[in-house]
Amino acid sequence: MSAALLIDLVKGVAVGIVIALPVGPVGVLCVRRTLVEGPMFGFISGLGAATADTIFGVIAGFGLTIVRDFMLRYQDWFGAAGGVFLLVVGIKALRQHGDAEPEPMAEEPLLAAYVSTFALTITNPITILAFAAIFAKVGVSETGGYLDTGALVAGVFCGSLLWWLGLSFGIAGLRRAFGTVRLAWLNRISGAILVLSGLALLAAALATLTGLA
Repeated sequence: MSAALLIDLVKGVAVGIVIALPVGPVGVLCVRRTLVEGPMFGFISGLGAATADTIFGVIAGFGLTIVRDFMLRYQDWFGAAGGVFLLVVGIKALRQHGDAEPEPMAEEPLLAAYVSTFALTITNPITILAFAAIFAKVGVSETGGYLDTGALVAGVFCGSLLWWLGLSFGIAGLRRAFGTVRLAWLNRISGAILVLSGLALLAAALATLTGLA
C-alpha cells in the first residue's frame, strides 16, 4: 500500500470514529444488549451501525447524488420509522420488571441485533450530509482516484467498527470489574432514553410531513 493510500485509510478511521462517537439511541441499544445479552450481541449491534455508516461514506465519497437525494427526499418517513422502532424497544424495556442480575438471552438471534441497528442508522440520512462536510475537509485530494476514495471509505468502516468493538467489550469488562448491574434500573434508564428519542424523532418527522414545521 502506498503512503497516500495509507494516509487516506488513517483519515477514514478517524472519520469513522468521529461519526460513531456520539452516544445516541444506537449507542444505548448496544450498551443495553452488551449488559443483558453479552458483549457479542453489543458488538454485532455496532457492526450493523458500522455497515450503515460505510454505506453513507460510499454515497458521500463517490458522489452518488441520486441515492443521496432519494434518501434526503424521504428522510421524514425514514425518521418516523426509526422513531416508531425506538418507541417499541423503549416501551418493551420499561415494561420489563424485576431486579435480577442480567443473563444472556438466547432467544434473540444475532442477525436480528445486526439488522435492527443497521435499519435504525440507515433511516437517518442526515448522516450523509455530515460525511459530505467531513470529507470536504479531510477527504482525498482533487487528483485522487477511486482507490483513494475506497481507502477512505474502508477506513470509515474500520474506525466505526473499532469504536463499537471497544464500547461493547469495554463495558463488558467494566461489568466484570465492578460487579453486578441491576436489571430494573437498566430497563428504566435505557427504556426512558429510547422512548424519548423515539418521540423526538417521530414528532419532528410528523411536524414536517403535516406542514407544521
